Amino acid sequence: MLDEPLGLTVHSLPVPQEAAEADSRRTSTGRMKMLLVLVVCAAPVIASYFTYYVVHPGSAKSFGTLVEPRGIPDAKAIALDGKAVPLASLKGQWLLVSVASGACDALCEKNLYLQRQLRESLGRDKDRVDWVWLVDDAAPVRPQLASALSQATVLRVDASQLAQWLAPEAGHSLHEHLYVVDPMGRWMMRFPAASTNGLDTAAAKNMKRDLERLLRASASWDQPGR
Repeated sequence: MLDEPLGLTVHSLPVPQEAAEADSRRTSTGRMKMLLVLVVCAAPVIASYFTYYVVHPGSAKSFGTLVEPRGIPDAKAIALDGKAVPLASLKGQWLLVSVASGACDALCEKNLYLQRQLRESLGRDKDRVDWVWLVDDAAPVRPQLASALSQATVLRVDASQLAQWLAPEAGHSLHEHLYVVDPMGRWMMRFPAASTNGLDTAAAKNMKRDLERLLRASASWDQPGR
């Protein structure tokens, strides 16, 4: 057998600048893919907010006042059993919120009753909404009242911390309104102030309509439970 010459193929080494450009292109492509994933994940949330704030389903004006969403503060709260919990633990559900002294006057009791009735009226969607009473002072909650709050979340929160999150209409107090908070912990709606006699039946129906519209708009991404 004849010996054949050994063939050698010489490959050029990569130019450093070309290698750097290739790495840069790969990095840019990776970032674009990650951005697309984030957009896809966020799309349902963005769409529901666009639908409610811009399109306004049904072309009906909301009864409650839409506000610039304000995030939940990094604050501590105290439950009725004395346990300290982060206020942010409320995140993960739609919230229907009232604020009052622990002494709970007649308006406070009416608001608590209205919160419970509104939640119950939502039928199968009621598990997507928590009714919350935020106590803004050190006054004790009456035992007979506490027994009626088995399905409510009651937290004692410093008034100055609450002021960073919720705000009343001009000329009114924090205690006169009910507030709606989205599952991300952002206050986004305030219902009109109630008189000492509470809200009438027509007002309650309008509040229910607003809640139903919010729940429909967020149905694609919000599920019951935290």
